[in-house]
Amino acid sequence: MIHSQPNRIGLTSRQTLLLVVAGTLLWFLAAVLLRIVAPRGALEGGMRAITYALVIPGTFPFILVTKWFVSLRDNQMALGIAVATTTALLIDGIVVAWFPLIYGGHLPQVTNCAAIILWGAGIALLLGFLMNKEAVR
Repeated sequence: MIHSQPNRIGLTSRQTLLLVVAGTLLWFLAAVLLRIVAPRGALEGGMRAITYALVIPGTFPFILVTKWFVSLRDNQMALGIAVATTTALLIDGIVVAWFPLIYGGHLPQVTNCAAIILWGAGIALLLGFLMNKEAVR
């Protein structure tokens, strides 16, 4: 049974597990999307700036769905999104090093995909911190 008591970082075991699942799903969805749009030039030239800009509003729904899916309290947003984002970044690092074919297999497409994953992770962390609220006392 998954414990409902907070662990040492202030999340329950259930929340932590669900955040890892959410981070994995986020990475997977981003990888599929990038695999589709990268060969079409979305990460090159002038389109790169547009794609990067679209990541900002595109990440916000993920934050809201994660909050709901994991039952994060307002004061757990920064930490919860950090756990999910860490999961996505760990997967991205493994993919770039050992499975670059997932991102297309050749440079610069692999590096462009990894770079936008990093950008999206930064945006997710920023949104998590901005949405975090102090605990009600």
